[in-house]
Amino acid sequence: MSEGSQGVNPQDASLSGSRKLIRNPISLIGLALAAVAFANIVLLVLIDVLASHPSPYIGILAYMVAPAILVVGLVLVPSGMLYERRRRLHAVGVPPHFPRLDLNNPAQRSTVAFVLSFVVMFSLISAVGSYQAYEFTDSVQFCGQLCHTVMYPEFTAYQASPHARVACVDCHVGSGASWYVKSKLSGARQVYYTALGTYPRPIPTPVQNLRPAQQTCEQCHWPKKFWGAQLKTFTHFGSDEQNTPRVIRLLIKTGGGDPSLGQAGEGIHWHMNIANKITYFATDEQRQVIPWVHMEDAQGHVTEYATKDNPPTQEQIDKASKRRMDCIDCHNRPSHIYTPPDLSVDRGITGLSIDATLPFIKQQGVQVLTADYKTSDEAQKAIAENIDKFYRDKYPQIASSKADSIKGSIVELQRIYRTTFFPYMKVNWKTHPNNIGHFYYQGCFRCHDGNHVSKDGKVISKDCNSCHTVIDQVEGGTHVAQIPAQTFKHPVDLGDMTAVNCSDCHSGGVGP
Repeated sequence: MSEGSQGVNPQDASLSGSRKLIRNPISLIGLALAAVAFANIVLLVLIDVLASHPSPYIGILAYMVAPAILVVGLVLVPSGMLYERRRRLHAVGVPPHFPRLDLNNPAQRSTVAFVLSFVVMFSLISAVGSYQAYEFTDSVQFCGQLCHTVMYPEFTAYQASPHARVACVDCHVGSGASWYVKSKLSGARQVYYTALGTYPRPIPTPVQNLRPAQQTCEQCHWPKKFWGAQLKTFTHFGSDEQNTPRVIRLLIKTGGGDPSLGQAGEGIHWHMNIANKITYFATDEQRQVIPWVHMEDAQGHVTEYATKDNPPTQEQIDKASKRRMDCIDCHNRPSHIYTPPDLSVDRGITGLSIDATLPFIKQQGVQVLTADYKTSDEAQKAIAENIDKFYRDKYPQIASSKADSIKGSIVELQRIYRTTFFPYMKVNWKTHPNNIGHFYYQGCFRCHDGNHVSKDGKVISKDCNSCHTVIDQVEGGTHVAQIPAQTFKHPVDLGDMTAVNCSDCHSGGVGP
C-alpha cells in the first residue's frame, strides 16, 4: 500500500483538531475571566496611581481580588484544553498519552518560545503585583478604612493623634518576618469575626500582644536622651456663667539620662529601662489596678511594694503574670486618643471655635456632649436643639445678637461628638483610659497613690513635686499661686487633699 493510501491513525484523527481544543466551555470561560480581570487591573492601577486620595477598596480590588480572578482564568484555559483532549481521545477509543515535544519542529519551537516568554512576563508582573498587595495590606487605608464600622473609632482618633503620619504597622507590627506573620494570622481571625458580626463592642486594646516598646517606640524615640524639665501650660475653663479661665504652668520633670555616659537617671523617665528594672502585675485587662510593684535599681537593690489596703498574698504574687515596665505603661494611648468632653470643650474655647463670651457655654457644652444618645445622628440633632433652646430661653438677647457665635459653637460641639463618641461601637472617653498624667484617669496614681508600701516602710510617693513644679497659676486673670510657692492651689478649698486623687472628681464629663 502506498504512503498516500495508508490508513489514518485513530489517535491522529482525534487530534486533527488540536488547534481547536481551546474551543470548549471551560477554556472559553477562563479566557473571558482573564481578559476582564486584566482590563480591570489596568484600570484600577491607573486610578490608584493617579487619584490623590484613592479608596481603600481600589487597592484591594487592584492588587488582590482582580489578580486572583486573572490567575483562576489562566488556570481554566489549559485545564479545559486537557479535558477536551481527553474527551476526544476517549471518543475514538485511544488511551491517553503525553504529547511529544520536538524543538526541531518550527511550529512547536514557536509555541514553546511564546509560552516561556509569557511565563517570564507573567512572573515579573505577578512579583510586582504581589509586592503591591503586600504594601497595600500594610497601609493605613487597609488597616483603618477597609472595615469602616469596626475600625472607624480607632481610625478617627488616629487621624487627630500625634502619630497621624506614622503608619499603623510601624507600631502594631514593626520590622521582621515573624511579627508580620503573627499580625496577618491575627488579622485573619479578626476578618472572620467581622464577617460573622461577632466582634466585641468596643474593640479591646491589644495590650497583651503588642510588640515590646524597645522594638517599636524606641526606633524613633530616645528614652536615654536627657530632656531635663519641659514647660507645659494647661488651660481650663470653669462651668460658671463667665467660663472663668484657669491657667496652670508647670515644669514637667521629664528627666532621663544614659548611665553609660555618667548621667544618672532622674525625672519621669527614671521609670524607663534606663538604669532601673520595674516589674508589676495588674488585676484587670486594662492594667488600671496594680497591687504589687517590684523595683530593682542600678546597684541591684530590690524593693517590693504592695497596697496597704487588701495586699496580695505571696501565692497571688507567685502565680501572677508579671510585666516589666516600658513606654506603653504610661504612654498607653499614643495614637488612639479619645479626649474627655471637658478637655475637648476647653480646647474648643482656647482655639476660638467655641465662643467664651457665651454664658455657661462650657457647662452646656459638656452637658450636651455627655447626654445619652443611641445614635450619632440623634446626638447631632439634640446638640443643636439643646444649645439653641438654652440661649433662647435663658438669654434671648444674646440668642439674637450672637446667633452666629452660637451656631459656630454648635458646629464645633457636633464635631467633637463625631470624633470622640461612637454609640454603635460603644466607644467614648471612658472606655479607654489614658495613663499620661492623672487628671481624668488614675494614670500615675495607679502606683503613686501613697498606698503602696514596702515591708520596711518605704512608700511610693504621691508628692506632686516629684514629677512637676508649679510655676504659675492664674484664675480669671488673678495669680493664685506662683514661685516661690511651688504648690498647686485648688480653685476650691478642699482642705487636706493627700487622700484624694484628681480623677475622683474630674471624670472628664459633667463636673468641676
